[in-house]
Amino acid sequence: MIPENPYLLLTPGPLSTSKTVRAAMNRDWCTWDSDYNGLVQTIRARLVELSQGGSAYTSVLMQGSGTFSVEAVLWTCLKPDSTLLVVSNGAYGKRMARIASQMGANLRVLTFPEGSQPDPEAVEKTLQEYPEISHVGMVHCETTTGMLNRYIPIADLASKWEKVFILDAMSSFGGIPLDIRAPKIDFLISSANKCIQGVPGFGFVLADRRRLQECEVNSKSHSLDLVDQWQTMETNQGKWRFTSPTHTVRAFLQALSELDEEGGVEARYRRYCENHRLLVQGMEALGIQAFLPPTDQSPIITAFREPAAPNFSFEKLYNLLKSEGFVIYPGKVSQAPTFRIGHIGHVFPEDIRQLLNAVERIKFW
Repeated sequence: MIPENPYLLLTPGPLSTSKTVRAAMNRDWCTWDSDYNGLVQTIRARLVELSQGGSAYTSVLMQGSGTFSVEAVLWTCLKPDSTLLVVSNGAYGKRMARIASQMGANLRVLTFPEGSQPDPEAVEKTLQEYPEISHVGMVHCETTTGMLNRYIPIADLASKWEKVFILDAMSSFGGIPLDIRAPKIDFLISSANKCIQGVPGFGFVLADRRRLQECEVNSKSHSLDLVDQWQTMETNQGKWRFTSPTHTVRAFLQALSELDEEGGVEARYRRYCENHRLLVQGMEALGIQAFLPPTDQSPIITAFREPAAPNFSFEKLYNLLKSEGFVIYPGKVSQAPTFRIGHIGHVFPEDIRQLLNAVERIKFW
């Protein structure tokens, strides 16, 4: 029999969840029933509250992983004469651009090195040179490297030049404080299994109501039509168009309650920051250096440079740590050999201390 939790997930999601979040999935729900749809409406309202959006904003839930919601936003937002500028410095910026390219959308990509922040001056120059750009998209926390991108200057530029601003806040929303109104984010995208600490099954979009309404009939995808999904939820008080992940939805409501019990986003952010501080400090004491400078590191996940030792292998490190009760992530940086360790989810400073003890015990290089 597999134990309930053979290891702690130190990943950017799916991540380790509380027993009570998992327990919330131990019953079945009817997708047409008003009791279930009431849960959906509560979640939608709570998400808007967390974003500080007020009555100008609404939320839409969408089946699938967070990438499904990114694609839904692009299908819904982009018209044939729209042009999207993607500001990219990692794999998830590239993914946004790839989705737009495969849609046949008009696209420009402004690429920065994986270890560098996007340059607002370069963004503004691009907006000046290509006035046909109508939308600007970027990633908040680029988990390729653990980079916390400074989106505020880019959002300010989008407002200045009257562009629609799309923020992929997949790995940050609920764990890093932000105000969706200042500067304005027109569409913010995240997922159930990230900082709110639910389980996989759906993503969600926080949208400016006026901007969303302007997108009616844009989508050439039936299942990823965000406006249609939103209108169905609005009209039918929480009803999804197609079969919804009922167990995941109930678990997410429990996760939202536990976020409140912890003290809200600010308190969760402080815990994640402490996890990150202990991890980086402890790994550096063991001779393992972070890929990014401290000013760019997020409290979500950290990329570490592989030790320059001939006998080091990530696979060996992974398997040894797994045997100690910890699962980490392989690297995704193209320019350097790295591995990654997440510090979000139902993970606490004592867990990080135990991980560091395990790394010291198994050190083989």
